Amino acid sequence: MLNEQIAKDVGPAHLDIAWEQRGDPKHPTVLLMMGIAAQLVHWPLGFLQALVARSLHVVRFDNRDSGHSTHLRDAPPPNLPAALQGDLSSVSYTLSDMAADAVGLLDALKIDAAHVVGASLGGAIAQTIALEHPSRVRSLTTMMSTTGDMSVGQAHPATMKALFGGPPARTREEVVARAVRSYEVVGSPAFPADPVAVAETAGLAYDRDYDEVAIARQAVASVASGDRTRLLRALDVPALVLHGLADTLCDPSGGRATAAAIPGAELVLIDGMGHNLPPGLWERLADHIAAIVRKGEAKAAGTAPRPLERR
Repeated sequence: MLNEQIAKDVGPAHLDIAWEQRGDPKHPTVLLMMGIAAQLVHWPLGFLQALVARSLHVVRFDNRDSGHSTHLRDAPPPNLPAALQGDLSSVSYTLSDMAADAVGLLDALKIDAAHVVGASLGGAIAQTIALEHPSRVRSLTTMMSTTGDMSVGQAHPATMKALFGGPPARTREEVVARAVRSYEVVGSPAFPADPVAVAETAGLAYDRDYDEVAIARQAVASVASGDRTRLLRALDVPALVLHGLADTLCDPSGGRATAAAIPGAELVLIDGMGHNLPPGLWERLADHIAAIVRKGEAKAAGTAPRPLERR
């Protein structure tokens, strides 16, 4: 069940941002960011519960151009092929703008600093927050993501063909069916997801908002933001990089490059995990995130990390 709220006039762009929180606000805040074409509902409830059980306060939200947050429908039509060739004339915003939205949400919630956790494009946004707003970040977790270096973390050609070949999905039924097929391609072979649950989430996301052009705007924003590798080398924050070795949408080379770029980053590569958050990994992923949160809290307090606590 959602307990969604709308924060108004958020960040420098003065957007509406849809958000939801779980757990005790007195506990360390984990700010969750999803990727392209994804909404706050794509963070599985069981995963959220696993984080809350580890004494964490969880905030998830819709990025701009997704779900119930502001959609930039009057922006120029995005041209992803042109952007990939270096023509950025169709760029409406960059990851820096999306990072500023997230920091603006922290302002609206009166949260001084958070543990930022991003999946896929959300990982790139989380990296950008750590780079451009370091005082607001106590730890950084980047999942199934990459550095922006186009030589790493790329989707496998067969995966791209399977996902984007054929006619576009338009109706609710078509979009839900495509989501189920997509999970068969990019999901975790060792940790199968329930297709009924996948369909339910896809239907919920469609009902909240389906904006195919916005997906391209977010993709163009990612391309326009460039390679963060050199900048990541200057980070001074406890960092965790999680990546599935069976990920064919963002090749594990992206995770390896991210961990190599961030000083002291912990790299966790998971056999059989693809480009999703399957139930069989919720507890394990939550343990890793809770551990980096403890390191971040200890660094902020100048103390040693505390043992893991579960409720």
